[in-house]
Amino acid sequence: MDMPDIRIILVRPQHPGNVGACARAMKNMGLRRLVLVAPQRFPDAEAVARAAGADDILTAAEIVDDVPAAVAECVFVAATSARDRTIPLPRQEARAAAATLCAQARSGPVGLLFGAERTGLTNEEVDYAHALVQIPVDPQFASLNLAAAVQILCYEIRCTIQAGPAPASAHKPASQDAFNRFLEHLEKTITDVGFLNEKHPRKLMRRLTRLFRRALPDDNEIQILRGLLNAVEKPYPPRR
Repeated sequence: MDMPDIRIILVRPQHPGNVGACARAMKNMGLRRLVLVAPQRFPDAEAVARAAGADDILTAAEIVDDVPAAVAECVFVAATSARDRTIPLPRQEARAAAATLCAQARSGPVGLLFGAERTGLTNEEVDYAHALVQIPVDPQFASLNLAAAVQILCYEIRCTIQAGPAPASAHKPASQDAFNRFLEHLEKTITDVGFLNEKHPRKLMRRLTRLFRRALPDDNEIQILRGLLNAVEKPYPPRR
């Protein structure tokens, strides 16, 4: 079975045992790309012990400093979250999200973000996602162990793959790296022209980020948008 390039990204994991258990959950379901963002303790013997034979996943794990670095190559990112956000994102339950991830993986690497055990993902980290993933648990007891959440999503991904290949799409979204450079350019430009409200700069940028992420622009569309920003910064002479 060919597994898509779906990267399980653990953001600021606090307990090495949970990292090991996540690696085991991934290997059970055939996923192998583990990315750790600023782990508190790693490598660690407890992680290896809890991996229970999936220590090859730990050895190959990529360790990065922040979420932008973790998702730089990804064309699509989903973030797990048990709560709604002030600035909403499209929401999908685990099964539908697995189908979306597998479909998007036909165009390039995709990432699935999991937050720290006690605090989850910050709003700023969620800003790098195109969609929120929610596991339909009993609302009276919604707390879910990190490794259990990883296991559920990996299981749904495997079921989706076993059901048959996702239909190919001619549209290939731009990488996160290219998209983030566009956002930096956008923020600079709207600041220079006085459009950005200095009292609430991040709220406006977060809304604009969500707007453009929903559109899933490709590389050519990103270049068009950046060309537009260049024209705002340095207007072309009028045509005669």
